[in-house]
Amino acid sequence: MPDTPDTSRTEADPGTEPDAGPDAAEAATGSAVEPEAAPAPLLELRDGLPGVVDTDAGLLEACEALAAATGPVAIDAERASGYRYSNRAYLIQLRREGAGTWLVDPIGMTTLAPLQDALDGSEWILHAATQDLPCLREVGLTPTSLFDTELAGRLLGYPRVGLATLVETVLGQRMRKEHSAADWSTRPLPESWLEYAALDVEVLLELREHMVTELEKAGKAEWARQEFDHLLGFEPAVRVDAWRRTSGVHRLRGRRALGAAKALWEARDEIAAERDVTPGRILPDSAIVAAATAMPTDRRALLATQGFHGRGAGRYASTWVDALQRVREMAEDELPTRAPRGDGPPHPRTWADREPVADRRFKSARESMLNLAEEHQLPVENLLTPDFLRRLMWAPPVTREPAELAEAVRAQLASYGARPWQAQLVTGALVGAILGAERE
Repeated sequence: MPDTPDTSRTEADPGTEPDAGPDAAEAATGSAVEPEAAPAPLLELRDGLPGVVDTDAGLLEACEALAAATGPVAIDAERASGYRYSNRAYLIQLRREGAGTWLVDPIGMTTLAPLQDALDGSEWILHAATQDLPCLREVGLTPTSLFDTELAGRLLGYPRVGLATLVETVLGQRMRKEHSAADWSTRPLPESWLEYAALDVEVLLELREHMVTELEKAGKAEWARQEFDHLLGFEPAVRVDAWRRTSGVHRLRGRRALGAAKALWEARDEIAAERDVTPGRILPDSAIVAAATAMPTDRRALLATQGFHGRGAGRYASTWVDALQRVREMAEDELPTRAPRGDGPPHPRTWADREPVADRRFKSARESMLNLAEEHQLPVENLLTPDFLRRLMWAPPVTREPAELAEAVRAQLASYGARPWQAQLVTGALVGAILGAERE
């Protein structure tokens, strides 16, 4: 593309002459122009690109090398989010001091049990562990100890905790991230993708070493240990009424329209699961909302509805029409309501009218949490899960004797899942909020 001429200055612009250089700029501002910082050096593989292990025999070789090595194991998994319905791992990368990097393709393996045995008792280093633990568990890989570099970055107060950003900030090296959204179910995997995958574990061992030192200096090593232990039991949240997360469903009016969205979502989900394709590639959310609004009665009307132009929409047209017909035939009391009652407290914005004392408690406690988070340089949601705060301030312990209340608050927080370090930091402020709100 040819350069676009600079038309930002006109003849009336009193700036420097067009050919004025750095000296003129310095004279005009009275200070030297800061040169742009050189980009960080690009991270490269130290040992070259390893081959892909995709046979049981090759896996045994990898396991022998990993078991004979020492120290923590860097591990990562690549999924096909955005392409596949399942959350399965299509590539697993491992690196250990003395064993180098191994790229394992689990798709054709009989079992990964030998790999679990080889890693038994070792600390796993992951980045954003909650993303990878479920798919690793699915293939039989479960850690007994772990270190999460993303979570460590949060506890240390880094404003951005993506792997590439942390590597540049902490290690001074730049990572390529162009294949982060690739379809990892592709076979064979391109060499550039494999290099990207290998680099993801190349840095984790060194990043962990730096962060362990930082956590110790900041007095947060015990916090991190408790957080990592908590992650070992992580289970993805089971979404009740997952169809309600359809983008745009909040714009629908009436229970029948909601019922149509639900029926279309469930039909799409069944097809997507059977084909192992991400649901949005079968039918976009926008089409579900459009059809739930228009309620077309036949194929022609359906395909004239906004969003029903792709192959998936037309291929399964009879499925969508049948789903809508079933909704039309439902009795009113069979249709979903606007917002089902959850098991938690109502939204805090309603508290001022419904429960003024609870509203005062919550606002005071929230301000205290923000102040504590700033004081300890960590995100407020890592100081205490927001839902825990809402639940406690809506229904605090009954006792108002300060010592008993503090003990009861700690117990209630623990029942929600708060870690001891969190309860230790926040209990005093929460007791103050509870008692203070009732004195006003």
